[in-house]
Amino acid sequence: MAEEQDTATTASGPEGRSIRDWTDLGKEMWSYLTGRSAVIDYSFVDMTVEVPRDIGPDAPRATWKLNGTLRVTTSEGQPTVTDTPRS
Repeated sequence: MAEEQDTATTASGPEGRSIRDWTDLGKEMWSYLTGRSAVIDYSFVDMTVEVPRDIGPDAPRATWKLNGTLRVTTSEGQPTVTDTPRS
């Protein structure tokens, strides 16, 4: 009998690899875009993100405040991430 997958939590990437969480998705995107000279710009205006420092609902949170542009550029060499603050 074939084992069923939960499509809400598991997806297939471009190479047929399993994507289970944000880390897997990021790796798949980076792998797919590398060598294609891709540039992705994200613009944020007064965005606040609470990032858990540990697992569990009561875990302490680090607060990140984003206001500006984050540019991710892929290449065959080392990854480059540039943060451009707004004036």
